[in-house]
Amino acid sequence: MNTAELLFQILYLGVGATLIMDIWLFILKKLNQPTLNFALLGRWVGWMFRGKFIHTSIAQSPAIQREYALGWLAHYSVGILFALSFILIVGDVWLRQPQFSSAFIFGVITVLIPFFIMQPAMGAGIASSKTAQPLHNCLRSLINHGIFGCGLYLSAQLLALFH
Repeated sequence: MNTAELLFQILYLGVGATLIMDIWLFILKKLNQPTLNFALLGRWVGWMFRGKFIHTSIAQSPAIQREYALGWLAHYSVGILFALSFILIVGDVWLRQPQFSSAFIFGVITVLIPFFIMQPAMGAGIASSKTAQPLHNCLRSLINHGIFGCGLYLSAQLLALFH
């Protein structure tokens, strides 16, 4: 497989897996369950460009212009970076013969990024320890990232239909 084709497939995989996660989040929202607030993600990223990486509470930090759009851009960029990381780990052979277990396990492992980087930097503590419901929030994050892993597998299956 040539480099351009591989990069396209990784892009497709990352966008597809993130989209599947977003469908899950949309369903949760319709069931009146709290979901991710991409404006706060955008605020955090926006403040990084201004040199501030750690917040006492990202919700209390001043808003950033176009933070909602920036949050969505960051969300999909991370999904693509996760897909790239996954393919670097498992190899591009996986794209021709996707296996559910490796994609799901990788998706679950990616929850370590929010647990140990994003949540503490946004003021929620390690693994949401400073929130009102840390265990509930951790389980919700774990499920969301598991869904992302399922999305990697489903996107690869769909991609394999066309190759």
